[in-house]
Amino acid sequence: MSTNNGPRLNLLQSLIFSSRWLQLPLYLGLIVAQGVYVFLFMKELWHLVHGASGFNEQSIMLLVLGLIDVVMISNLLVMVIVGGYETFVSRLNLQGHPDQPEWLSHVNASVLKVKLAMAIIGISSIHLLKTFIDISNLGTEGSKFTETGVMWQTIIHCVFILSAIGIAYTDRMMGAAVVKKH
Repeated sequence: MSTNNGPRLNLLQSLIFSSRWLQLPLYLGLIVAQGVYVFLFMKELWHLVHGASGFNEQSIMLLVLGLIDVVMISNLLVMVIVGGYETFVSRLNLQGHPDQPEWLSHVNASVLKVKLAMAIIGISSIHLLKTFIDISNLGTEGSKFTETGVMWQTIIHCVFILSAIGIAYTDRMMGAAVVKKH
C-alpha cells in the first residue's frame, strides 16, 4: 500500500473518499422537505389573512408564532443543507457571490453543531411560548395541555439549553487546545 499523500489515491481510498456523495440524496430530500414547509407556511398565512377579522388577539398571536416556527425550522433546514453539503460533500465555490450567506465562509462541523443547537433552542422557545400563551385553558375539559406536559416541555427546553452550552463549551475547549498546540 502506498504512503504517497499526493493527489493520486488508490482504489480503496477513492471509494472511501467518493462515498461522501451518498449524502447527496439526503440533502436533496431535505430540499423537498423545505418545499413542504413553504407550502405549510403559505397555508397558515392564508388561514391567518382570511380569518383575521374573526380571531381574537391570542389566536392571531398563536398563528403568527406558528408562522415564525415554520420559518425557524426552514432556516434550520437551510443551515443543514448548505452547511452540511459544504462541510461533508463538496465546496459550493460561492466566494464573491452577492447572495453567499455570511456564516458559510467560516462553517465547519463544530460551527454547524453550535448553530444547529442554537436553532433548536429557538424552535423550542417558540413552542414553549405558544404553550404559555395557550395555557389559560389548563385544567379545563378542552385543554390541549396538562400540568405534567407543560412541566416536561419546560424541562426538555432546559435540557436543550444545557446541551447547547455543553456543545459550545466543548468546542471552545477544543479550539483552545488546537491554538495552544500550534
